[in-house]
Amino acid sequence: MAQNGKGALLALAAFGIYATHDALVKELGADYAPAQLIFFSTLFGFPLAMGMMMRDPEPGTLRPVHPWWIALRTGAGVVTGLSAFYAFTVLPLAQVYAIVFAQPLLITLLAIPVLGERIGPRRGLAIVAGLLGVIVVLRPGGTSLSLGHAAALLAAVTGALSSIVVRKIGQEERPVVLLLYPMIANLVMMGLAMPFVYRPMEAEHLGLIAVLSCLGWTGGVVIIMAYKAGEAVVVAPMQYVQILFATFYGFMFFQETVDGATAIGTGIIIASGLYIVLREDNPGTSRFRPVLSTKSRARLETGTAPRPSTLQRLTGRATGGAAPAMARNITPCE
Repeated sequence: MAQNGKGALLALAAFGIYATHDALVKELGADYAPAQLIFFSTLFGFPLAMGMMMRDPEPGTLRPVHPWWIALRTGAGVVTGLSAFYAFTVLPLAQVYAIVFAQPLLITLLAIPVLGERIGPRRGLAIVAGLLGVIVVLRPGGTSLSLGHAAALLAAVTGALSSIVVRKIGQEERPVVLLLYPMIANLVMMGLAMPFVYRPMEAEHLGLIAVLSCLGWTGGVVIIMAYKAGEAVVVAPMQYVQILFATFYGFMFFQETVDGATAIGTGIIIASGLYIVLREDNPGTSRFRPVLSTKSRARLETGTAPRPSTLQRLTGRATGGAAPAMARNITPCE
């Protein structure tokens, strides 16, 4: 119980770090295009990535075992990053999180064709309820939907796709491949956009982007510590505290408030996600546990920082130890 409490506290800290990262994206997004933010954030993250890759003792090449799956996952990551950064820039933070919280529901849906997961009627109803919660948040007809809403939805879909692809092939690919390809793709694609969107940056803003990059990496390290300390079924629900951080940051720094429809819809989505997590923890309910085994289920993979699972595999191999998640029969590679 004490270890689970420690895991829960570490998870709260990790998701607080992630929420701070997203609030900083919103702040910088007022002055710079998402492509520019992603480009420099990825660039600042490369020294950290090189350090992690040098710790990997496994011999081999950077050629993927599953090139088409890696290409799909990499493309989905690029789209996710661009969509998420744009959504955080133009929408209230809490509203973006409400939509992004649908990602575990989408992971469960995608697990059916990709992993062969069988979804019973209870989880099926939870997915339907969660998606209805998204509709409540968007309230079509009651408010004008914008490109920002479409971007948040797209980020949730492509983020879920990226997660389920890694869940499928992660054990067979080197972690350096999973780490490096999205980062290179971000640099190339956002670099191509730079001549059209670049604005000269103040030294202070460059420093904030460096902080942005460090926050993404730090959040990944802390969430690994959380999963090592506590059980996944205890750590996983902590993701939803991000809505509290988002509400605080939105109110304090961006004069944002949470309206009734967003609050109700978010509650429905969270309840659905929690039910799916608890059902997957029930022995015999889920063969692949696609949500519980995906440590970044509530974090959109933007390619600017590594997935927690990739970091876990690199650090586990570097220390010569087996990941504790494996000892609990939780796939550490998502």
